[in-house]
Amino acid sequence: MSVHVIGAGLAGLAAACQLTELGHHVVVREAAPHAGGRARSYFDKQIGCRIDNGNHMLMSGNISALSYLHRIGARRSLLGPAEATFPFRSIKTGEAWTLRLNQGSFPWWIFSRARRVPGTQPHNYRTLLRFKRAKPEHTITDLISTSGALYNKLLKPLAISALNTMPEEASASALQYVLSETLERGGYATLPRWARIGLSETFIDPAIDWLRAHGAEIRFGERVTELAPGQATVVATPPWIAAELIPGLTVPTQFESICNIHFKYEMPPGETGFWGVVGGITEWVFARPEVISITISAANRYLDISHEDMVRRVWAELVKLFELPAAIPPHRLLWERRATFRTTPAQLKLRPNTRTSNPNVVLAGDWTDTGLPATIEGAIRSGNAAAMALMNPT
Repeated sequence: MSVHVIGAGLAGLAAACQLTELGHHVVVREAAPHAGGRARSYFDKQIGCRIDNGNHMLMSGNISALSYLHRIGARRSLLGPAEATFPFRSIKTGEAWTLRLNQGSFPWWIFSRARRVPGTQPHNYRTLLRFKRAKPEHTITDLISTSGALYNKLLKPLAISALNTMPEEASASALQYVLSETLERGGYATLPRWARIGLSETFIDPAIDWLRAHGAEIRFGERVTELAPGQATVVATPPWIAAELIPGLTVPTQFESICNIHFKYEMPPGETGFWGVVGGITEWVFARPEVISITISAANRYLDISHEDMVRRVWAELVKLFELPAAIPPHRLLWERRATFRTTPAQLKLRPNTRTSNPNVVLAGDWTDTGLPATIEGAIRSGNAAAMALMNPT
């Protein structure tokens, strides 16, 4: 069977790989001159080095994403520690700590002061059980207090980064889905992983090479404005484009931004990897050769700050955290205004299923109803689901 995949982001590439492996002829049609969508790398002339358009982290429990990388021969392109460790630093207090999970599913790490969040006691973690009773209308702060070390040093940064929505608006059930696939499974499912070189080198370029080697066609610069009748099709576009291609389709309508700032600067020796940051604008810091990359999720709250002021304030925080020089190095700010849909109870109700009313047309994208928030794992899982739905129309 010949299948057209519209969109060469991660969801589209995952669907294309799955369909190709099943023996079908796949044509990937992408409007942009490149693949990857919101997860790609490029050479930035302004700062003179290669950067990612955003920072992304996987967990070892992201089975769909890791299986995708194994299929395209890119599994070893990831970096990460041998243990489930998450270093944090506080801008307000200067405090530094590392969350260290044990391998098994029983969380004995909460009984170790050296492993748990500082300022917490073992009984504080019973709060997490409340998410198991979350109803569809509950937000995170409907269920837990916004005071205390557990919320401010763990749950709040986790919720903002995983859901890209502020906790007072974010769905509690969506956070529970994340917890059930990571913390609740223990350290073996929570090993942090990130691209050794860049997102394109890990997720995109190997997939394009694999697809072409297996007979798929990749067409860039080809915008699709209407679906061909009777053509088996995977629509793996952003939701607003999918709604134009499929009249009457219900999709999320509200979106959250993510701000990424890349500074061309080499971290001092010994300062490598990543850090979570609390108490400021900066949320996650990734140190790579030549570049320090900053991620700020749920960034709609900062839209009234100019780009110049955002850069100045974030670099001042890095100066304080890592004792860096005060002079701001060459940098690039990338502000993705519609990075993900807002993970609110109301917007979750608008996520469509994989299947459409047309048995020849299926949907893929992190905005479809995968259960997960809009993540790499969700995007790849949606692509796999779309491929299987197309193969099994009943």
